[in-house]
Amino acid sequence: MRAALVEGRAALATGDVPVGALVVDADGVVVGRGHNAREATGDPTAHAEVLALREAAERTGSWRLDGCTLVVTLEPCAMCAGAIVLARVPRLVLGAWDPKAGACGSVHDLVRDPRLNHRVEVTGGVLAEECAASLRDFFTDHRL
Repeated sequence: MRAALVEGRAALATGDVPVGALVVDADGVVVGRGHNAREATGDPTAHAEVLALREAAERTGSWRLDGCTLVVTLEPCAMCAGAIVLARVPRLVLGAWDPKAGACGSVHDLVRDPRLNHRVEVTGGVLAEECAASLRDFFTDHRL
């Protein structure tokens, strides 16, 4: 999670929300990294999780990331939760919960919906205060 926090800080250079994500394979090797880049790219899908999943698929040569874990500093939104399910990621480790838009246990729970063809094991609240503080600081600075 600390590496995901560092990755998230890279988003600050372009005014993006500091969310960072890593995809780690079964051997503990980071195969994908991402940080929010919507402002930098003008792409509404450029969330940290999506970018990390794309890089991991490219590096592993497969869209199926079934031996991997996604680590992200903020609970994924509905779009990212859908991408996690479609990529067959078995494990999600998240930092701060998102009570406004979270789709992995807060507002929605798409990653564990029994109607879908894949379910994800979720571990939440890892370094939650550090992850939340990074976001609070960003929004405090941008609301002044």
